[in-house]
Amino acid sequence: MPNSSNSIKPSNLIKDQQIIDNPWQIIAKDAEFSIETAGDHLLLPLATWLQHAEQLKNSKTIGVWLDSDESPEPLQALCQSIPVIAINFPVFADGRGYSYARTLRDYYAYTGDLRAIGDVLHDQMYFYKRCGFSSYLIREDANAEKALAGLNDFSANYQVGSDQANPDTPIFQKR
Repeated sequence: MPNSSNSIKPSNLIKDQQIIDNPWQIIAKDAEFSIETAGDHLLLPLATWLQHAEQLKNSKTIGVWLDSDESPEPLQALCQSIPVIAINFPVFADGRGYSYARTLRDYYAYTGDLRAIGDVLHDQMYFYKRCGFSSYLIREDANAEKALAGLNDFSANYQVGSDQANPDTPIFQKR
């Protein structure tokens, strides 16, 4: 998805338990970018964002996206100044993004919008949420209503997660 030569602006965005219009445009890795002519609501590839980090670190309308093979580590000191950090799931079976999300939320204390992009499907929604994602850009061919319902697939958890650090009573104690 983000590797095409064009900018991408799908509309199936779930945020705050609702489907909303997506004002954010994902800029492809191979796209030309100029800080002087940059617009608003852009998600830049990690390398591009890092190249312009000094100028962008306090922007409220320019975020960053990481591919599945790019660690969030370079963002550790700067992540609190980034409004949106998106993590690409290039294929359903690539789970590295879950670990990146937990790292950003639990170790780097990122409090901004953490967005899942790419091959984002309804049957993984609950697990994205558990790892700390706060918004989800659903594939255009997927049913956004079904994906929204997937955020609440389970009523109890076996373990703590980024979305609930201290569960009231873990399920294994209710036995």
